This record gives sequence, structure tokens and C-alpha cells, in this order.
Amino acid sequence: MAFEFRLPDIGEGVVEGEIIKWHVTPGQKVKEDDPLVEVMTDKATVMIPSPRKGTILETRGPEGGIVKVGAVLLTLDTGDVVAQVASAPAAEVSKAETSAKPAPESKSASGAKSLATPAVRKMAQDMGIDINQVNGTGAGGRVTREDLLGFGKKDAAHVHTPVAQPQQVAAAGVEEIPLRGLRKKIAEKMVQSKHQAPHYTYVDEVDMTDLVKLRNSAREIAAERGIKLTYLPFIMKAIVAGLKKYPLLNSSLDEAGGKILLKKYYNLGVGVATPEGLTVVVVKNADRKSVTDLAQEVDRLSEAARQNKVALEDLKGSTFTITSLGPLGGMFATPIINYPEVAIVGIHKIEQRPVVLDGQIVARDRMYMSLSFDHRVVDGAVGAEFCSYVKKFLENPALLFLQL
Repeated sequence: MAFEFRLPDIGEGVVEGEIIKWHVTPGQKVKEDDPLVEVMTDKATVMIPSPRKGTILETRGPEGGIVKVGAVLLTLDTGDVVAQVASAPAAEVSKAETSAKPAPESKSASGAKSLATPAVRKMAQDMGIDINQVNGTGAGGRVTREDLLGFGKKDAAHVHTPVAQPQQVAAAGVEEIPLRGLRKKIAEKMVQSKHQAPHYTYVDEVDMTDLVKLRNSAREIAAERGIKLTYLPFIMKAIVAGLKKYPLLNSSLDEAGGKILLKKYYNLGVGVATPEGLTVVVVKNADRKSVTDLAQEVDRLSEAARQNKVALEDLKGSTFTITSLGPLGGMFATPIINYPEVAIVGIHKIEQRPVVLDGQIVARDRMYMSLSFDHRVVDGAVGAEFCSYVKKFLENPALLFLQL
């Protein structure tokens, strides 16, 4: 028996998703919970598992196509009598299928049922013809290409001549990469942020010498507990201290309501580089977690993101974001705000530099810190004060124990 599996309701108001990658092909046998397809929504990329055991009869929609919640993703032979299942309606998948199998039955002008291939349906759509008004002359009343051409000649009012689109051909030596999936979502989010929020960036240098010593002394003990201790958890604790001191940095702007929304919780977004692009995972209630707790949570979320297994819950609700360039370093950057937040910090590599201390030139561990702010909410003086306050905790890490 053919079972139609539809895109389930993923929640969070999601109404559609983009097909990122098919993990099955027609004829393939699957077990219950085997991976079927990766679908990206505006919230996250999720792996859709098989609801039951069977053989794949048909997949609906190409990689890069958009599928609506409730639309048929694929058909599955569950082991009983196999029934032929028609292809998905054009409205369900944004890119038309090109196979020549029969399409769903439709009413003709005479009221009789007729058939049409996806190619003919696409042709009718391009011509502006309601295919349900065309009498089919093909086998079994199927509407053919000639039927469409004849219908167009008889009733020009039904015909829409599409504007010819220039054929795009890649130039010699140019590889074309489709803009889709996570890369497309990143592009949309960055444009929204730069369009909505007037950015300004503030850069400062931090003396990390004492924090480097503290982290090195604690790293071995943490490793014995199976914890990979980086500098990031210490920086997160310093950021939380700054957000408590300057609550405007932990807010968002409700333009429609004319209100600034101060968040009384501290959910820190952390940028993670994945093969598909940058993903921001969210460490919830960072103020309630110890340095080692933060280290474990960041490690868990980062690994899940790299394996494309991060849960939807772990990608939403951030109030402030940290993006780390780590060993790649650089002097400074102008990070783009994770909208609708009002601030973001970029942290760079720690390296020894010569500085003057008490009249002497000495080597110190230094780090640049780049912060971008939404100037509608955060004035320049407030941004500078926030940075200076965070810097104080990083340069005097003993103060971090006040945040435990």
C-alpha cells in the first residue's frame, strides 16, 4: 500500500521549509526512524525521519525546492498492495518536477476527468491557462501540449505571453553555486540586520595575561572531568556581568510598539562555524551557570551544530551574541548584529605583544575585542562603558568568581 508522508508541523509558526538534501532515492528500503530528508526552516535545519518501514516509491521536490507544511514529501510502500500515487500539486513544491509520470486528475471544461503530465501543467502555467478549462484529447482524456496550443489560439484572452527570460550560462572558468540552505538564510538575516539597525563599532585591546594563567592552571583539572576548558566561558561570565550593569545591551527594540524590551534573562548566542556556514547556538541562562557548566554546554551545542543535529530549542531566544575568530585572529572586525538583538561582540586571538608596564617594555598576552551596537538603542558612551566594564573582569579574573 502506498503511504503519503507529509511534511510535519515543526512548530514555532513554521509554514514551509527548503529541501536541503535527500537521504533516500526511489526503490530504497528504509526502516522506521531512518533519515529521509534534511529540511531547513527559518529557525533551523531538521532531519526528517521515516515514520515507518517500507520502500521509497517516490520523492517530491528537488533539493533547493520549497515545501509547505502538510505537503507530501514522499510516498512509501509499506508492504501491502502498491497503489500508484500522483505527484504533488505544483503549489506544494516551488520547483516543478520534470519526470513524465501522470499528474493528479483534474476536471476538464466538460466536467470529465482528465490527466496531464507535470511538463504540460508547467507549460499551462507559463501560458497563463487554467488547465481545468482545457478538454484533453490524449489517451484517457489526458491534456496534451497540442491541446494547450489549440486552446490558446481559440481563446487568446486566456493566454499570457511570458516575458522571455535571458538564459544564464556560466562564463568560462566560473563555477555557479546555488544560493540556498543555510547560506541563503545567513544572507537574508545579514541584510535584515544592516537594513534595520544603524551599526557602529567600538574596538578595544584587553590584557589577558592573568586570565591566561588562570585558564592554564585550571585546564588540567577540567580535563580530568572530561571538560575542554577554553577562554570562551570566562569571557561569557564577563559579558553577563556587563549586561547586568548595562541592561540596555540585553534588550531589543519593538519598533511597532514604540518600546525597548529589557530582557531579565541572559541567553548568550555563540557563533559556530559549520561546513554549511555560521550557526548561532544559544546557551540559556548563562548567568546561572559556572565556568565549567558553560564550557560543557558550549562544547555540546557546537558539536551538535557541526553534525547538523542541533535542536530547534537551542537556536532561539538569544539576547546577546558572541562571535569568536579564535586562532584566526585579525586586529579587529565590524561584526553584524544578530538582529533583533542590539549588540554583538567579536573576540580575536590572544597573542603576546610588547607593552609598556611601569616604565618597562614587557611581553603581555593581549586580545582585541570588537563590539557592534544598534545606535537606536545604545549610545556611543554607553557602548564604551560596557566594553570597559567587561574588560575590567577579563583583566582581573578573580572578579569573575563574584559571578559564580
